[in-house]
Amino acid sequence: MSIKIDETKIRPYGDSLDDGRMQFSFALPAPCNEKGKEAATQVLKQMGLHDIEICYLNDLGEGFTHFVAYASTSVTVDLTKIQVKIVETPVMNMEETDAFIEENIGREISIVGACIESDAHTVGIDAIMNMKGYNHRYGLERYKHIEAINLGAQVPCEELLQKALEVNADAILVSQIVTQKNIHIKNLTKLIELSEAEGVRDKMLFICGGPRINHELAIELGYDAGFGSGSYATDVASFIAFHYADKIKKGE
Repeated sequence: MSIKIDETKIRPYGDSLDDGRMQFSFALPAPCNEKGKEAATQVLKQMGLHDIEICYLNDLGEGFTHFVAYASTSVTVDLTKIQVKIVETPVMNMEETDAFIEENIGREISIVGACIESDAHTVGIDAIMNMKGYNHRYGLERYKHIEAINLGAQVPCEELLQKALEVNADAILVSQIVTQKNIHIKNLTKLIELSEAEGVRDKMLFICGGPRINHELAIELGYDAGFGSGSYATDVASFIAFHYADKIKKGE
């Protein structure tokens, strides 16, 4: 039996549809006692929430406490009025992409990837580029018609651009996992500004990815595409392949 949902008025639910129940996890510079619980409750009340229940608290030391709470909201969202920018390229598997490149591009695609600047977390770039890939999707290194060069972590923007120019790359992939104080925005902006200053921005695709990155943010920062959580090598490879096949079709 299917449930009929009014998409013009949706809200979170916990125990039953449309009950507005939500879970919260946060820390406060407050003591791990009843006074701290009341402080956490007051924060949620001032957010417009009701039926608040502080169900867990843990002393983090030095006057800080971690809280887990449940609360309800009356706020609803009209799903029919929401518009977002997404990568609309059809997604092919590895074999389909290789066949597509061979038939429509006729040469290898060169891709250089890295975690730039201070970011030392390679989990994102490795999931896309390493041969073993992630979650049953092989990485770009396993593709027959893709030359994938993974520079690893903490790569300066200057070094990444230099390598991309050296191998005449078709695309640059940038992963940013660390996002404290929006450092990922600063790093991603630096790469684009540097590429524009060097006059190479339009010579290759610039693609970024990470847990707090989506296509809309990527476009805003000057990139050609952005891939967030839940993206795989198949998404990236398909986007790049379709882009260059389209350029060839247009005679560019």
